[in-house]
Amino acid sequence: MIIAYHRPRSLEEAQALLAQPNTRPLGGGTVLARWSGAPIAVVDLQALGWNRIELRGNELDVGATVTLQQLLESGSCPPALKKAIYLEMPLNLRNVATAAGTIVACDGRSPFVTALLALDAKLILADEQETVLPIGEYLPFRPAGLICRIVLPMHVRFAFEHASRTPSDLPLLCVALTQWMTGRTRIAVGGWGTSPALAMDGPEASGYDAAVYNACYHANDERASAEYRKEIAMALARRCLATIEA
Repeated sequence: MIIAYHRPRSLEEAQALLAQPNTRPLGGGTVLARWSGAPIAVVDLQALGWNRIELRGNELDVGATVTLQQLLESGSCPPALKKAIYLEMPLNLRNVATAAGTIVACDGRSPFVTALLALDAKLILADEQETVLPIGEYLPFRPAGLICRIVLPMHVRFAFEHASRTPSDLPLLCVALTQWMTGRTRIAVGGWGTSPALAMDGPEASGYDAAVYNACYHANDERASAEYRKEIAMALARRCLATIEA
């Protein structure tokens, strides 16, 4: 239950509030609005000016409180990332859910976070020196600290594919593949578990099929079997590779 609401005007004020016991940051509120645990206070981050999308050279800088719908509608957002965002949640929720909040609250079924993992997104944590943390290092531990920006590479080839029971379902499996001009190839898979899995990060695409197959080795859950996901993962990765090579 939310018992107190704060809307700070500066990062320093927000950090001071968040240092208090039983206090949590609030972005779009799609998770905390359903909170049914111990009483908490929330710190609304919407007044901190973190709602901008900026193209800076070879990188796209996405503010933490940019909504998923705002990012989806941005002309700078890669088409494959738009596809993942569209699958993340319905329009009404995309209009309020923030980019950083979706990362913090995600599980392994998140198409958006699977895409960010493949892109090797960098998370900028708001502290004295603005710590830069690759999303792959953030997800297993979700360390304390406010995400203020998300930085994505732009001069890359990027593809996203998924398999779902119906168009409105979260994917049973999704595969995202990024390839840099140097040939470096990075593949992430999602659809189960506590966070998406990095299947491959190598100097080239060779061995991609075995990499995604092995990443799904323990992918059993109530929605699909590991055997199904292993076979589908190879097909989706093959489709991603064909897309970027077209």
